[in-house]
Amino acid sequence: MATAQSSKINLLNFDQKQLGNYFKSIGQQSFRASQVMKWIYHFGIEDFAQMSNLSKSLREYLLEHCEIKVPKVAIDRLSSDGTRKFLLRLDCDNCIETVFIPEGERGTLCISSQIGCALNCTFCSTAQQGFNRNLTVGEIVGQVYLADKLLRADQEDKEHRPITNVVLMGMGEPLLNFDNVVPAMNVMLDDFGFGISKYRLTLSTSGVVPNINKLAEVSDVALAISLHATNDELRTEIVPINKKYPIKMLIEACENYFKDQPRRHVTIEYVMLKDVNDQPKHAKQLVKILQNLKSKVNLIPFNPFPNTLYECSDWETIKQFQSTLKAAGIQTMVRKTRGQDIDAACGQLAGEFFDRTKRSQKLQAIPITRE
Repeated sequence: MATAQSSKINLLNFDQKQLGNYFKSIGQQSFRASQVMKWIYHFGIEDFAQMSNLSKSLREYLLEHCEIKVPKVAIDRLSSDGTRKFLLRLDCDNCIETVFIPEGERGTLCISSQIGCALNCTFCSTAQQGFNRNLTVGEIVGQVYLADKLLRADQEDKEHRPITNVVLMGMGEPLLNFDNVVPAMNVMLDDFGFGISKYRLTLSTSGVVPNINKLAEVSDVALAISLHATNDELRTEIVPINKKYPIKMLIEACENYFKDQPRRHVTIEYVMLKDVNDQPKHAKQLVKILQNLKSKVNLIPFNPFPNTLYECSDWETIKQFQSTLKAAGIQTMVRKTRGQDIDAACGQLAGEFFDRTKRSQKLQAIPITRE
């Protein structure tokens, strides 16, 4: 049964500008936004009564009308390699997944932007589950807030933030939730929020070209493109949005994104599917596609999930593919698979939710293009 919705305003739904406007709307000065954000994001204070630099009347108003509301942890699982996956329950009783990946001094949090995914990429577990709705700003920000609080509670140095990087690579297509994702990223970047560098905040997209162009006008966070194929026929089959925004159009949008920042690169994500997109001809085609784009490539070993149509390319094939790209001067890494034993690896996030698209009920095997 769905949980009753609160009538209070969740302040996590506002970036600093929006929060400042809210305070002005209730007769307060806009600088209250930075004060309240510092209490929330720097000190983890959720009780307005403890925000001592606010007037008593304002604290009383906030207690009556506002709240700091985050998702609730349904399951907290730790992988043998240190990866930690949180299944987070929302008010609507749907669940999303958030994953923390520690690596030396780096701690990367992979967050979701939608409940499920409206796209139907055939190699992704989330896509096979269908789609419910976009996440709110507060539900996106709340993943970072909650993970930061839980991770800090488990370490001796409570002041040190374990999350150094955030990637929007979890459930959902971020650019199909543009109006909520951008303010959420603003909070992550804000010095009064999480203070994450724009170089350490990455938005990954399957290629919603108009919104890549729109994003370039309001942000310059790191950009990752889920490419996964080197010709339109194959990409349309495994990444169906390609039918609307084909490879040439997508690459042009990527070239435009960092056009005034010559030292920055777009990351190209390429999942390695055995006998589908991993042949020498595909590597050569990828070199040609990227010849004018400042880019680096992440080759991603495919992570299986129940009833998948695909297998992962063997290691020798992946290394040969990498060698071809590197020989052409393209920086290429093979992504290390993390959290596979708890289904936290790339492409494995599924959550638990009601599928409004009924895709999960209709899913049938489809032919795989191997040419």
